Amino acid sequence: MRSSLFIAAILLIASSLCLAQTGPEHGGHEVQIWAGGGHSVSGGRGNTGVFNAGLRYGWILTGPHLPGFLSGRFEYVVDAVPVFLVFQPANTAYGVGFDPLGLKWNFVRHGRFSPYLELTGGTLFTNHEVPTYANTVNFTDQAALGMHILGANHNVSLELRYMHISNAGLANLNPGVNTVQVRLGIGKFFGGREK
Repeated sequence: MRSSLFIAAILLIASSLCLAQTGPEHGGHEVQIWAGGGHSVSGGRGNTGVFNAGLRYGWILTGPHLPGFLSGRFEYVVDAVPVFLVFQPANTAYGVGFDPLGLKWNFVRHGRFSPYLELTGGTLFTNHEVPTYANTVNFTDQAALGMHILGANHNVSLELRYMHISNAGLANLNPGVNTVQVRLGIGKFFGGREK
């Protein structure tokens, strides 16, 4: 956890030396590589850690909407997750995932900072049952609060993510795993111009 915070701090400092890119604009797109990890919290199986890494593609579908501090743009995102490790007491499960449903609200940027909220849903396929004695096929419901720090050629994103892993009744046993994770991404917004 300390090494993750150290890396995040270094990337935030490095990004502050860059000039700002435009950020999310109507008709534009987002590409990003990301990695995250965290630990289980109450409400499911405990003593479980996770690490995941993936690729993201997004479509900014609207211009600014809503008044005041709620003003922002709606973005639809998908994630491919080729690396998903679940560290549980009985074993370490390796998996891959796909998040086809990502609903992201990019608040209007303030200088180089562009905060966002996100709801995501997807699937997870692992080589061992997650949690132990449950199932190798699970679903991942997620909510995140994050911030893009816009640079000249790329942006750095830092977010706090809650993830629920559950087989949704595919197996007789369905205790689920709830985690809180820190995710760090490097990406770019491109294309699109506000009208």
